[in-house]
Amino acid sequence: MTTAPVTSQAPAPARRIGGAPLRSVAAASWTALGALLLRDVVVLRKHFWEFVLRTLIQPFLLCFVFLYVFPKIGQGIGGRDAAQQSAFATILVPGVVGISVMFQGVQSIALAMAQEFGFTREIEDRVQAPCPIWLVAIEKVLSGAAQGIVSAAIVLPIASVVHAPGVQAHLNLHWWLIVTFVPLASLAMAGLGLVLGTSFEPRNIGLMFGFIILPITFLGGTYYSWTKLAPVTVGGWHWLQTLVLINPLIYVNEGMRAAFTEIPHMHLYVIYPVVAGFGAVFLAIGLRNFRRRVLS
Repeated sequence: MTTAPVTSQAPAPARRIGGAPLRSVAAASWTALGALLLRDVVVLRKHFWEFVLRTLIQPFLLCFVFLYVFPKIGQGIGGRDAAQQSAFATILVPGVVGISVMFQGVQSIALAMAQEFGFTREIEDRVQAPCPIWLVAIEKVLSGAAQGIVSAAIVLPIASVVHAPGVQAHLNLHWWLIVTFVPLASLAMAGLGLVLGTSFEPRNIGLMFGFIILPITFLGGTYYSWTKLAPVTVGGWHWLQTLVLINPLIYVNEGMRAAFTEIPHMHLYVIYPVVAGFGAVFLAIGLRNFRRRVLS
């Protein structure tokens, strides 16, 4: 009895286009994501000093007016003596860092998207990349978060030294909080920028600042800590302390105070989950709106 020889079949070669093997969809998407991030890095590097000036102007003016001018003219906020004014400076400096991170997320994403979704539809150049539409939005959030981290690193040393003689912010850096919370807050605020950029039409971008950004800023604990709002009551109800809990910036600023100072602040086991929750909600809404705006 004879048996037929067994022959092994070589695996089929990978399909090729123009002599190059095809990449998987995932590999192409990650490559496109990296290219989009690299593009933003190149643009930021070319306009770095514009970025620095845009980041510093508001925090510098806040600290200059409240911590230098007012004490000089005898109208120091927080009290008349240097110790009380220094206590206010300790509250203000982390708040200034917090609003810098928020404004960076809004400016780098919301304002840019107002232009890209405008008449010229520049966004179409981005979504033609070989990756899903949602990944383009993720890239914008990552880029905005990175710029938020850089802005925090720029603003903190500047804000901490702009003060009148005798007035000083008492800072104590907790590095494990800084390296965990500042990136988390930057991601959450970048997600907010994505929501605002996809919710407002370019012609209505001014309304965004008047009806959204200003209330968030003034009720976000920039100039005061959340724990100090307890005396504002109606019939024994701490209404303002309760109302501001819907504001994501209050948690960001309280986290900044926990990271940079020793003053009383909201509990960390509240701050971290809430900021992460706000970031997840903002990202989900922003991705949905982004896809809807791109395909409309």
